[in-house]
Amino acid sequence: MIYYDMLKMASDNEGLDFDEDKYNKFIKYKELIQEWNEKVNLTAITEDEEIIKKHFIDSLKVFKIEELKKCKRFIDIGTGGGFPGVPMKIMNPECEMYLLDSLNKRINFLNEVVNQLGLENVHTMHGRAEDYAKDPSYREGFDAVVSRAVANLTVLSEFCIPYLKVGGYFVALKGPAIDEELTDAKKAISILGGRVERIENVDIEGSDLKHNLVVIKKIKETPKKYPRKAGMVTKNPLK
Repeated sequence: MIYYDMLKMASDNEGLDFDEDKYNKFIKYKELIQEWNEKVNLTAITEDEEIIKKHFIDSLKVFKIEELKKCKRFIDIGTGGGFPGVPMKIMNPECEMYLLDSLNKRINFLNEVVNQLGLENVHTMHGRAEDYAKDPSYREGFDAVVSRAVANLTVLSEFCIPYLKVGGYFVALKGPAIDEELTDAKKAISILGGRVERIENVDIEGSDLKHNLVVIKKIKETPKKYPRKAGMVTKNPLK
């Protein structure tokens, strides 16, 4: 039960309820990651304890941001193997969660996870963030956007901020070195209708891992021309 204790401690530290049912879902999720990872490239992290710490606990730490606990409709951009969206859904069963990824094999995996874990009100989306953001069903339709994608913050902001309602929050899960990236992104964030609220430092229980959560609030509508067409966002980042 060492993994139960790890997850329980991390949950307690962020004021989250944790029980046997949630634990069982995490363990089943871990097993599915390990099984599918042999045929689909989901993660380089495959050891039990590493998955618990570096994927599950890291993901649930987004709830360190108190504002997210009140949000109802989330989208996880570039979700990959389901991080942070699936752990967030396990911890907050009442929320509505959208999982977007450009690789169909990962979406097939996520559909299996949703089915096997019995998760309700989860929607998987196969495609590019730039395309879905133009769709009125999704544009400025979310209380919160989360992303642990590898893109720098300037690019990631153009992918993510258009999905937010005015007053909503974009939380980017980032590594320890964020200062330069944040400085470079501030103009783009402003153009897209956002404002950097704060940076929250995150410690992962049972490890020396240190991460940052960049918290951006949507303060005005995103101009209709953003995000730009597929490819443009990464080739020519906003400055």
